[in-house]
Amino acid sequence: MAETIWNGVVTVYDFIMDNIVIINILFALIIVFFQRRSPQTVWTWLLLLYFIPILGFIMYLVIGQDFHKSRMFKAKEIEGELKYAVRRQEETIYHKRLRLANPEMTRFKDLILYNLEAGEAVLTDNNDIRIYTDGKEKFRALIEEMRQAKRYIHVQYYIIRNDELWQEIEKVLIEKAREGVEVRVLFDSMGCRTMKNKDWERLENEGIQVAEFFPALLGKLQLRVNYRNHRKIVVIDGRIGFVGGFNVGREYLGRDKKFGYWRDTHLCIEGAAVTSLAVRFVLDWNYAAKENLFLEDTLFEIPQYTRHGRNPVQIISSGPDSQIKTIHDNYLRLIHSAKDHVYIQTPYFIPDDSILDALKIASRSGIDVRIMVPCKPDHPFVYWATYSYVGDMVAAGAKCYVYDNGFLHAKTMCVDGMVACVGTANMDIRSFGLNFEVNAVIYSERTVQKLERAFENDMTKCTHVTRKVYDERSLVIKAKEQFSRLLSPLL
Repeated sequence: MAETIWNGVVTVYDFIMDNIVIINILFALIIVFFQRRSPQTVWTWLLLLYFIPILGFIMYLVIGQDFHKSRMFKAKEIEGELKYAVRRQEETIYHKRLRLANPEMTRFKDLILYNLEAGEAVLTDNNDIRIYTDGKEKFRALIEEMRQAKRYIHVQYYIIRNDELWQEIEKVLIEKAREGVEVRVLFDSMGCRTMKNKDWERLENEGIQVAEFFPALLGKLQLRVNYRNHRKIVVIDGRIGFVGGFNVGREYLGRDKKFGYWRDTHLCIEGAAVTSLAVRFVLDWNYAAKENLFLEDTLFEIPQYTRHGRNPVQIISSGPDSQIKTIHDNYLRLIHSAKDHVYIQTPYFIPDDSILDALKIASRSGIDVRIMVPCKPDHPFVYWATYSYVGDMVAAGAKCYVYDNGFLHAKTMCVDGMVACVGTANMDIRSFGLNFEVNAVIYSERTVQKLERAFENDMTKCTHVTRKVYDERSLVIKAKEQFSRLLSPLL
């Protein structure tokens, strides 16, 4: 039996090697005539398939396929009541009846309207927000809120590792399930590839519902790294919602020697915006589990809040199931709207031309543009491509910083101390169109200025990348940057 399988593998391998040029020509025709890609991406693929045929063939199988037009991702429609709320807010803005606690925020009404029309993101203004930049504090708060659950706990992460952190969370989830609380766990197949089937079966045996997003076709062999669900959402009773950059693993507690301290940004929201997070989870769950949770009205009951925050928030999403790049467009609109400063933290800085040009224009127009990236690589090509684009921004007069106190994984943009966009989306091409992402747009001076103070505190733990520092890098580093930048449309 084993010999038969091996002979079959050898036969397939020989066929591919004998016909690699013809196969790559077919791939090239598909890319040019049947997929909507930017000219830059098309040319990158064509050159790769032609000059490095074997590597190009493998990379196309892993990251090259475009499913935007396929039936794999069905259009996700939001239920009638939410659509009604969206239309009502649109009419309010059109008729200039929008009222925010800070009148100066009305300068962002165009962005609010865009998010309503493009992403059906309802603006809610009664939210309390807690900001977590330390993993230990974040997970301590998360576990405590889980223990208070009465009706349901919905958990969605890109990465879950079966280590001491997950085991502590798992213990709480099992306890709550035994108490009759509905518990659902949604995980991404690629991000959770180190988890074993028995790990999920253990949850299911305790009455916890589990769903896998975009599962591998051959057991644990996941060839497709595109179209991953990069969202990190936890919703508890429709009362509390968590969203941000932390996944579940010991490295996020700063216990990994390679990365050291893990600096991230995560939000805990209490208020009506939690309903938007609940809807986002349900849409993803419905796709992965083939189940319509919209039929369960209790999941969307808006609780009576004991506290009344004054943070207007919109929850925005983007992914390959939509031709509209909502999060990308928010970043772009926020950069253009800046009058004083733009602060960006991102682990991967590989912007497309529109974002890069907007940042350069802002910097050259006197806007204080500051960009902070990590000093440690977790993906080498992405790391060196990031530094290539950092060089562009340094040349344009921006202030760029390398975070030295561990690994920077935060995904934040703050503008003028008034508006911030925080969530799961990196400042890179993959987050803009290939991954499923979710961010919170916050229209609140108090909260945004807290985020900016955290940024300024991080600056004390950074190396300032001046023009002199950047120009003195070695020839080897320059070569790494240039090669990685060539691949940036694919990273």
